[in-house]
Amino acid sequence: MGRIAGVLGLLTLMASSTARASEADLVLPDFRTVTFVGGLNGHSLLMAGIAVAVFGLIFGFMQYTALRKLPVHKSMLEISELIYETCKTYLITQGKFILILEVLIGAVMVVYFGFLRHMELIKVITILVFSLIGIAGSYGVAWFGIRVNTFANSRTAFASLRGKPYPTYAIPLQAGMSIGMVLISTELLLMLIILLFVPADFAGPCFIGFAIGESLGASVLRIAGGIFTKIADIGSDLMKIVFRIKEDDARNPGVIADCTGDNAGDSVGPSADGFETYGVTGVALITFILLAVPGAEFQVQLLVWIFMMRIVMVLASLGSYGINGIIQGGKYKTADHMNFEAPLTFLVWLTSIVSVALTFLVSYLLIPNLAGDTTLWWKLSAIITCGTLAGAIIPEAIKVFTSTESRHVREVVTASREGGASLNVISGLVAGNFSAYWMGIIIAALMGGAYFFSLDIPNTLMIAPAVFAFGLVAFGFLGMGPVTIAVDSYGPVTDNAQSVYELSLIENVPNVKAEIQQDFGFSPDFDKGKLYLEENDGAGNTFKATAKPVLIGTAVVGATTMIFSIIVILVGITVSADGFRSLNAANAANLSLLHAPFLLGLVTGGAIIYWFSGASMQAVSTGAYRAVEFIKANIKLEGVEKASVSDSKRVVEICTQYAQKGMLNIFLGVFFSTLAFAFLEPYFFVGYLISIAVFGLYQAVFMANAGGAWDNAKKLVEVELKAKGTELHAATVVGDTVGDPFKDTSSVALNPVIKFTTLFGLLAVELSVELSAAGQATITRVFAGIFFIASMVFVYRSFYGMRIETPMAAIAGEGKATVKPA
Repeated sequence: MGRIAGVLGLLTLMASSTARASEADLVLPDFRTVTFVGGLNGHSLLMAGIAVAVFGLIFGFMQYTALRKLPVHKSMLEISELIYETCKTYLITQGKFILILEVLIGAVMVVYFGFLRHMELIKVITILVFSLIGIAGSYGVAWFGIRVNTFANSRTAFASLRGKPYPTYAIPLQAGMSIGMVLISTELLLMLIILLFVPADFAGPCFIGFAIGESLGASVLRIAGGIFTKIADIGSDLMKIVFRIKEDDARNPGVIADCTGDNAGDSVGPSADGFETYGVTGVALITFILLAVPGAEFQVQLLVWIFMMRIVMVLASLGSYGINGIIQGGKYKTADHMNFEAPLTFLVWLTSIVSVALTFLVSYLLIPNLAGDTTLWWKLSAIITCGTLAGAIIPEAIKVFTSTESRHVREVVTASREGGASLNVISGLVAGNFSAYWMGIIIAALMGGAYFFSLDIPNTLMIAPAVFAFGLVAFGFLGMGPVTIAVDSYGPVTDNAQSVYELSLIENVPNVKAEIQQDFGFSPDFDKGKLYLEENDGAGNTFKATAKPVLIGTAVVGATTMIFSIIVILVGITVSADGFRSLNAANAANLSLLHAPFLLGLVTGGAIIYWFSGASMQAVSTGAYRAVEFIKANIKLEGVEKASVSDSKRVVEICTQYAQKGMLNIFLGVFFSTLAFAFLEPYFFVGYLISIAVFGLYQAVFMANAGGAWDNAKKLVEVELKAKGTELHAATVVGDTVGDPFKDTSSVALNPVIKFTTLFGLLAVELSVELSAAGQATITRVFAGIFFIASMVFVYRSFYGMRIETPMAAIAGEGKATVKPA
């Protein structure tokens, strides 16, 4: 009873504080008050956007239906359905976990908005409901992604038997466009519904709740998926060295888990991440416009403009996909050989060029005269173009370090010839470090270009035009979202297709050639099929690698706009006698190295990035150890054609257990660190957010591209050199397994972690400021200490509670460890 009374007393104390403005108080302007081209008002134009979003959904589901109807042999269909069933089990487990964490996040939102902000009950409920909608969005597109991919993997494998490479390329891309169109159209539709149909004074709470919910869902699915997939991948791959068995040997119980992991890490995670990134960058820009732009007329013009940009880029992606299909079909449909990377590269550049052209055209039509300036339409278009071009330039730059044709990847192979695994690893680290340099220069140049054009945006139109410009760059990064998602989703399908082929044992099916000839009308060419699948997998690896830095760059560049919202709350806005708005100069002085807490925050952010990287890899290391331990004890190589379903499912269970436990420590470590540093000192927290964005950018790019170089070095040895089973192959397999958690666990998960920390930190720092304003600075510092101790507990547990030496019974909930501790 004493504890309950204490809690009630604290809430009463909070309720007595003075309310301050925040994002949840933002009110949307009336879109009907401003007319655009053809006399159409803003509301009418955005309604057309809903029609485009619905059309995109219809297109995506039509592609889904077409994929499902493609021919496939029953032996391959059985494998793809088994993979889907294990994926379902994994997703259901993660869904329950997300809802548990939502209770924790929801409690913070209730305390802040309900007790501190004195917000009406209906608005607090609205925020919670829309956070659930955000979670449902991330979770729903992830589920759709694995269903599409597990249709496409078996159909791709079967299509390869026709003896032509084109279907092996076309089916994975079709699956990717289905996912990309559904993902982007769903996000666009939900945001337009909030803009057009939710009462104007409720839109702020809706957007905040929605953004936090989708960020929570993406963080969990990205981190847990990254841990799961690399436990399974390493467990499966190491068997090739231990037992000298082939890739995706059906007798290996780890292969099904590996296929499940391909979807958990390379489909579920990126789908949820892309959904969240696309949404959060939009919310950040909406917030900026409503905070920094005076006057409803200018707000309507800019809001309508940015959403029309998104709408036309959806159409640009769809049109480019159609044009690319006609061109590539004419070129490769009857060919016996093709470069699988070439048509994907052409699609990315075509979409980028079409998007840029439409950006300038539509901007000229919509905002030919903005704030009395007839040049802003092309200057704002040029700023978005910096982001749009990044979506094409960055993938090209990444290929220099990760493509099977790149000199860096070939250097990794050359180093492995005499230096074995040691020089393989060193050479991969070289590629990763060089890539971080070039990515930093490219992103800085693009942001610098945006800054240059922002210099001509008048301060009378908005506060901090450069921040708006950086937000538009992030906005442009994912402007051609459907194609970006499509080429990223290409990889897990090609990877799975190769596995499905081997696991199906189709070559051993009695009279299979005659059966296929009778049922499907062609004679299968098994040798060509295997060759096409292996070559296409290399292209899939490359484009998985190229998409990662785009999402990472979006998070980092977009973080500047979200951090601006926190700065406005802390610094405040002053209005001069002539109506000129600016940040409070006296308070803004705290955002400098002369204010010690700000500098300390800059130092602290890096610590979290490196802990996170280590903690996520430790979860992979321990989980992979247990998976290998089980597989080695249970694999049967004599007298059987394939591993038992029960053994395969047991490996999936091991992967899920360690993904869950690793995720719990990591998420709660991030959660309590965010609260601790936000409560410690607000300007310290701003420095901290800037720091995790910058450190996170370089750490993520380095790890992603080092991993990509190791991955394709192995693929080059397997496909071009045809050196499977050799010492050279063994060395590249070791490098690949080192790179697995680099590229698919730690690096990719930094993206949603940066955005979640910034979004949730927005609430946390406002809560801290409210308490301090109420004269409770001491209580705020006490809370900071308590939260920091809690974060340290989970930091400690993320290694010492996850060590391999820990008995399996203590960590996986089993009754007895089956082996001695290592």
